[in-house]
Amino acid sequence: MNKIEHIGIAVKNLEESNVLFAKLFGKSHYKIEEVASEGVNTSFFQVGDNKIELLEATNESSPIAKFLEKNGEGIHHIAFDGTDMEVIATVLLVRPEKKLEFYFA
Repeated sequence: MNKIEHIGIAVKNLEESNVLFAKLFGKSHYKIEEVASEGVNTSFFQVGDNKIELLEATNESSPIAKFLEKNGEGIHHIAFDGTDMEVIATVLLVRPEKKLEFYFA
């Protein structure tokens, strides 16, 4: 595994969260995206070498809406940069009991 690519945080209100995180980090987000296929709006903050992605549901059936309903706001995912097998092996060593889904670009 090369590095953690970004940390995804599920939020109820992207606009309010952007203001809060901008105060925390001392800088504004650098990108906002809509991912219609996933029913989510996202914004990204760069903090040193690290990126934080905020995720807001755009409809009640989106995975983020379901996550928020079950867990509330908080860390939704950690995206790793590395070869497929390196990432899978690292995550499985840390949480072997969890059912996980892997996506690779």
